[in-house]
Amino acid sequence: MIKRGVSFSTLLLACATTVSAQLISIRTVPVSQAHQFDIFPSSTLSMGGVSIALADSLLDPFTNPAKGTRLGSTRFVGTPSVYSVSSGAGGGRTLPLGALTRLGSWYGGVWFAIQEVDLSDRRANNIFDLRPGPLPLCPECASAGVDFSGAEKSHGNTYAFAALGRDLTALGLSVGASVTWSGLNAIDGVDLLYAGSAVVEQYGHSVDVRVGVLKEWAGERSLEAVAVHNRFGTTHDVYYLDSFWDPGSQQFAMRPRLEQNLDRTNTWGLHVAYQQPLATNGWRMGWLATVNRMDHPKIPNYAIMNIPRDPGHSSAFNVGFGIGRTLPTSTFGVDVVYEPIWSHTWADAATDIEAAGGRTIPKGGMTIENRFRFSNAAFRMGVDQELARTTSLNARLQLGIGVHNIHYWLDQHDHVQVTDRDLEESWTEWTPTWGLSLGLPELEIRYRGSVTHGTGRPGVGSSGDVIALAAEARGGNILAAPSGPLTLDEVRVVTHQISLSLPLR
Repeated sequence: MIKRGVSFSTLLLACATTVSAQLISIRTVPVSQAHQFDIFPSSTLSMGGVSIALADSLLDPFTNPAKGTRLGSTRFVGTPSVYSVSSGAGGGRTLPLGALTRLGSWYGGVWFAIQEVDLSDRRANNIFDLRPGPLPLCPECASAGVDFSGAEKSHGNTYAFAALGRDLTALGLSVGASVTWSGLNAIDGVDLLYAGSAVVEQYGHSVDVRVGVLKEWAGERSLEAVAVHNRFGTTHDVYYLDSFWDPGSQQFAMRPRLEQNLDRTNTWGLHVAYQQPLATNGWRMGWLATVNRMDHPKIPNYAIMNIPRDPGHSSAFNVGFGIGRTLPTSTFGVDVVYEPIWSHTWADAATDIEAAGGRTIPKGGMTIENRFRFSNAAFRMGVDQELARTTSLNARLQLGIGVHNIHYWLDQHDHVQVTDRDLEESWTEWTPTWGLSLGLPELEIRYRGSVTHGTGRPGVGSSGDVIALAAEARGGNILAAPSGPLTLDEVRVVTHQISLSLPLR
């Protein structure tokens, strides 16, 4: 297993909605978790995710509710999916069901999903699991009301989506609005953020509201705009087992200790995209631009940083260009996206603190500041090829690859010790994708698979030190500043999804 040592402040941001350009994720460690939230159907994710110049007939109504105007008939869709992380680092299963419909100038849809997430092996997180022999006694554990045995490793999430839109024929526009609610009890990898913990219980929710506009002209030209507001809030009840000498039993015992951490983030975003055909037959081009503003009123006090009371804010942007070609039996597409991002996080003083040099930092003043500057880039390429076509069957094969390079600089200033630290980090993640679709007279079946390389999970170094680092939780915003070196164990994430679409004509 490849291990990579890292020693840097960690910032990681994302949102619990479908994968789309409207919400930009920010990561400072090569840990991916997007697979947990791939719950909506898509016709291009198996082509590497190309989408700038090519329409995605299945996913578009979920990313921009105004695109529901392109619905031709009522359609019932189910997209059961599974994912697994190598080295026993987790997995999960999701069962979504929904329907999209159109009635005159109105259109809309509803979508529900239940999800079970398997937590990673806690032996990599709980220091007591590393000790040989039985655990010491814990007479107070039963009264805490939680399972300290580690037998409960799966937890459930629920998701609900609703959209409504209308064609404004007189204006040549389509408008729509959607809301996605997520009840979150298990974000994969969050339990590993608290090194040495015995149990981490998560609960909370997120709400994602979108308002979209679509303008279409003759000649297959289109311009869209989407405004997004996402509110995320979860609570982490973290239980530690503290060792103490019990004079009554004349042996060491443990008692539970609860630390409650809040995770709160509010995001505002605006996204615009344009598509048009080129002069050459079958070729199309498109571009997009996105801006996100994220405020973090409360960031959890992870064990790896131990700096409470930290707020922050981030500004993220992306610009992208895509080109594609559609022929009677094949489709090809390429996307290139650039993402500049700036983030500012800090810790504020709970009481007056005397800094080096005799200066006093008042209560509420900044004790540590982290300033991140990102220069990220993404490349996606894919092809769709017809294999067979008859009066009763249309079989197609999709292949693709997505590459994401993350490159950032960190400037950290400690106002207490009056010291500065600079860091530059970069890595590349790549995801081969594949898929097969079968079009039958009354049913469309799609299979999509992918495997992500270049990502990792926390582990325990060869020296036996317990370490942890942030995982990409698309349900939250994670900001931490590790105080020592971390070890990253490389893993692979494999995802499989089956999409069943039943049109009602």
